[in-house]
Amino acid sequence: MIVFGSTLSPYVRKVMVFGAEKGVELELRPAGMGHGGPEFAAASPFGKMPGFQDGDFRIADSSAIVTYLEAKYPEPNLIPAEPRARAQTIWFDEVADTLIMAAGGAIFGQRFVRPRVLKQECDHAAADAAERDLLPPLLDYLEKVIPESGYLVEDRLTLADIAVASPFATLGCIGVKAPADRYPRTAAWLETILARPSFAAIVARDQAVVAAMGGAVRATPAAA
Repeated sequence: MIVFGSTLSPYVRKVMVFGAEKGVELELRPAGMGHGGPEFAAASPFGKMPGFQDGDFRIADSSAIVTYLEAKYPEPNLIPAEPRARAQTIWFDEVADTLIMAAGGAIFGQRFVRPRVLKQECDHAAADAAERDLLPPLLDYLEKVIPESGYLVEDRLTLADIAVASPFATLGCIGVKAPADRYPRTAAWLETILARPSFAAIVARDQAVVAAMGGAVRATPAAA
């Protein structure tokens, strides 16, 4: 099975971690942003990461891919069967894919992707506004809902933890984290989830890539 994309994308990372937690071997092939060739185009007709191929079956979108993997490899169960727990898991997956990505994408996109990958100017005001206005309400929410168990649903690892932690892993590559003094529960939860072997090796590689490309671009302080 082939996953097309880059794990700097939280969506691609989500799929790779999900597969690792399943014990399923997934081959990652670089793709996206105009790269990937005809196989990627066949799997992802609109060029969005990740694309996926299993034999003659092709699909795109991280949520569609993990749904396929869950159905094909039902154990260990990462999308709960119990109705309320399943609904909660899908809710957290959606929160990650839309709300957290709206904030994280603006920050990472402006401070790293535009200047380091696309060789374009960073809109520092947009990045700062996302970090100031969009991210704190999401962290406030997580701080309230993370259970004592340290897992978002059913007191065990599920897709919910994988999906929500993934965009924060990307932000961590450019030094944006949940402040432990303000969000102690969230910071501890993230530390635990990202330390899992399924995440840790990928995140280490992503951090090395970001550092090798020059890291985040920050606004130069005005002279006094």
